[in-house]
Amino acid sequence: MKISDAQLIVDEWIKKYGVRYFNELTNTAILMEEVGEVARIMARRYGEQSEKESDKQIKLEDELADVLFVLICIANQTGISLEDALKKNLDKKTDRDSTRHLNNEKLT
Repeated sequence: MKISDAQLIVDEWIKKYGVRYFNELTNTAILMEEVGEVARIMARRYGEQSEKESDKQIKLEDELADVLFVLICIANQTGISLEDALKKNLDKKTDRDSTRHLNNEKLT
């Protein structure tokens, strides 16, 4: 699926089931909440914190999808093509970091 397809699918879902988008500030708060849920899984499952029994059935893929969904909502309601934005961002990173990581002794 292309990112532009995902943006269209989310927009259609919102219009059909969500009635309307939450405002941008609400969606930003929801995004932070969803990122926090990903962080909780990462800290407990892959980090040094112990995982609670109640957390073990939570799927990382579902939480990442929640983050992506809200991120797409914010892009849609602010008129941003995530496909174009990602391409521009990768160009920026390539220009800025084309040799930086290759020459980083910590990564070899």
